[in-house]
Amino acid sequence: MAVFEVFELVRMGGSKAINVAMGSARPISRQSFLTQLGFGAAGFTFSSFLYGVTWGKYAFRVERLTVPIVNLPEVFNGLKLVQISDAHLGSFMNTPRPVLDALEQINALQPDVILFTGDLVNTHANEAEAWIDAFRMLHAPMGKFSILGNHDYADYGPFEESEREDSRKRIKEIHEEMGFRLLLNEHHHFEREGERIALVGVENWGKGFRRSGDLNAAMKGSDADKLCAILMTHDPTHWEEEVMDDKAPIDLTLSGHTHGMQFGIEIPWLGIKWSPSQWRYKRWAGLYQESGQFLHINRGFGVLGFHGRVGMPPEITVLEIEQA
Repeated sequence: MAVFEVFELVRMGGSKAINVAMGSARPISRQSFLTQLGFGAAGFTFSSFLYGVTWGKYAFRVERLTVPIVNLPEVFNGLKLVQISDAHLGSFMNTPRPVLDALEQINALQPDVILFTGDLVNTHANEAEAWIDAFRMLHAPMGKFSILGNHDYADYGPFEESEREDSRKRIKEIHEEMGFRLLLNEHHHFEREGERIALVGVENWGKGFRRSGDLNAAMKGSDADKLCAILMTHDPTHWEEEVMDDKAPIDLTLSGHTHGMQFGIEIPWLGIKWSPSQWRYKRWAGLYQESGQFLHINRGFGVLGFHGRVGMPPEITVLEIEQA
């Protein structure tokens, strides 16, 4: 509204100057098109953000993608991975029904593997206590795997170092109690009919954020250079710095972290994809490919800071990998 009012003041000042120059005493109306447009824009903006904090943050969307991988063994063709990220459970009061419904929806997708790519909480492990049973009910026959995000280290709260250490210890225990295998610079092999693919998981590593991730340590002994390899790393800048352009033999990387800034507009059939997130991140949401290596950035399951979502709904990703 203020932006339009500035233009309105300029218009009125210009009209007054013209009247004075012409010796006219004609009154100047403030009920111009600019004023009405300003009221409309302000009303639309207010309504959008009201929707975002009441319903938008619960408008979970299932994003379905197919990823072609050159060296994928035939026995893994069609493997269904479900990725969730950035739950930020401290941003939800109690355990709201829409979030529990979204977790149930994950089971309904019948994933082979469930992958959580970090930021379970906002500041402290105790935010996840009430959610242990709900996340434990998630089921995937080939396992549930997780990593830590930058918010999982208790770095952002007003805590003593001993409190930070207790929170970090407890968050690892909670992942286990939820049924996830937490990969801390480690790897796991999926095996089927004598064939294998590697799942690599690192701690948080990001430009401008904590860098606890050690990709070399995680890949050691994984045979990632010989097998199809999938990497879980919370921050997509890690892919840009240490993976893409064949700096590491990783076929598919799964990240989160950006949330798509929880605000934007995406209309794929018109080629429109915009969010303020792009001012900070070159790659901020969706699937990207560089030289045969893929990166998928999940838009996040929860909210942080602004407790809403406008044009950037919370995401559950289904990725089916197939032979290229």
